[in-house]
Amino acid sequence: MQMIGVLGGMSWESSLGWYRMANERVRDKLGGFHSAPILLDSLDFAEIEEMQASGDWAAAGDILATHAKRLEVAGAGLVVLCTNTMHLVADQITDAISIPFLHIADTTAEAINTANLRTVGLLGTAFTMEQPFYRDRLASHGIRVVIPNAEDRSTVHRVIYEELVLGIVTEESRQKYRDVIARLVEVGAQGIVLGCTEIELLITQQDAPVPVFPTTALHVAAALKAAGL
Repeated sequence: MQMIGVLGGMSWESSLGWYRMANERVRDKLGGFHSAPILLDSLDFAEIEEMQASGDWAAAGDILATHAKRLEVAGAGLVVLCTNTMHLVADQITDAISIPFLHIADTTAEAINTANLRTVGLLGTAFTMEQPFYRDRLASHGIRVVIPNAEDRSTVHRVIYEELVLGIVTEESRQKYRDVIARLVEVGAQGIVLGCTEIELLITQQDAPVPVFPTTALHVAAALKAAGL
């Protein structure tokens, strides 16, 4: 059983969900008082968010790489990053460590392929939806990605940063997301990737007419499997 090194705090709302899911799964599998072997390094999201806004991804990558190395030194057998957006700097992280890094888009792609789907709609921050790093990673697994139109991307992004990262969940925003999902289905999406860990606070399978892929839950399951749990 390996120790899982977790880079979290971006935001802590979603990292809390990751941590809870991991421990619940271990408890349900092993019973009793069992919980997941986790080393959690929770960063200050304010610092990272400023770098996102200014486009200084290299500096943000340096910070995450340093923290990932710290997890390795502390005894982690693998590293996970509890945020979809910051996988933009995944290469910097993997270059800094000698233990496995479990990419969230790879675990999502595995689930999509298992469901025999070829085209999915992607919801996430504007960075995740508009920059190629996430879409290209899914495409490397043979998956075609469609993204919302500009107005819908703005809505999805705004709800994440103005509401979800602050723990605010409203029915109004849930309905807006449902409408965005419906429009993605109209243009060919056979499934919907919840490509921001906070979105799982708002959207579940019952909110979509096609299969939903909750990246946090999928990532947790894959991490526990990789750790031998």
